[in-house]
Parts: sequence; structure tokens; C-alpha cells
Amino acid sequence: MSDTEPTEIPEGYRLFEFIDPFEELVGPLCFKVDADGRLRFAFEAKPSHSNTSGQIHGGMLVTFADFALCLAAIHGLPDERCVTVSLNCEFTAAGEVGDFIESTAEVVRRARSLTFVRGQVTAGNRILLNYSGIVKRLPRTGGTPRTELPRRDAETTERP
Repeated sequence: MSDTEPTEIPEGYRLFEFIDPFEELVGPLCFKVDADGRLRFAFEAKPSHSNTSGQIHGGMLVTFADFALCLAAIHGLPDERCVTVSLNCEFTAAGEVGDFIESTAEVVRRARSLTFVRGQVTAGNRILLNYSGIVKRLPRTGGTPRTELPRRDAETTERP
């Protein structure tokens, strides 16, 4: 796998409907809604995601956790966006270039404007990172919507 080759969106996954310039730089970071309505998030670990040891950089895993945390927090709330207030992470194993890295996230509590979320980042059966965080939900204002939502499951239309 080469960093210069375009990375395809994994089967069944799609990009978020708004463009985040930083996530565009490090991604693509994708999500899907499972048959049971739970969100799953994914990215393919490339050499550009690695540290000097050749393993996936901790900052990339934290960025990915933040992506999952925020999308889970606003799932089903199309007129909202959010900002991260707190993010706690525990690294438990190293990710490797070529890994298909996934995350699950669960809303623990949704208050008036704050949402509490916890999740895990995994590669196969290895847990790479446990995380929990708090986000502040805000009205969606501005933002750059994608004109077309690239995805591999053309029939899926549900929003996060």
C-alpha cells in the first residue's frame, strides 16, 4: 500500500456529510450505521499515519477517537454540531500500517447541551485505545457540506 494511492472508502462505509479540513488531511475517516442502528467508524492505517517506530501514531488514534466521539454525540441530531470539551484516552496496544482500524462509540448520557460518550478503537481483535469524552452540542451553523457523499453503499441514506 502506498500513501500516494487513493484510499478507497471501505465497503459499507461513507464519509461524514460536512468537510472537516483536518480530517480530510489525515483520512479518509469513515462511518456506517449497522443493522442494529449502532455507529461504526473506520480508517485504513497508511504509512503517513505512523510514528518513528513504524507503528500508528498515538495522535492519529486520538484524532480518530475524537471523530467517532463527535459523530456518536450528534447521531440523530441533524441540526447540531459539537466541540470536544474533554477526551480521555488509554493506549492498550500498537496499531500497524495496513491495519483496518475501527471504533465503536456509545452515548452514555445526553444532557441539555453536553453529551458523554465512551468507546474503543480496535484493529481486528486487538483493542488499541479506550476512550471517553464530553462534547458540547451547538446549533449547526456554516460548515462546508459535501456536494456528493462518497460511499460504498449507495442505498444508505441515514445521517449520523
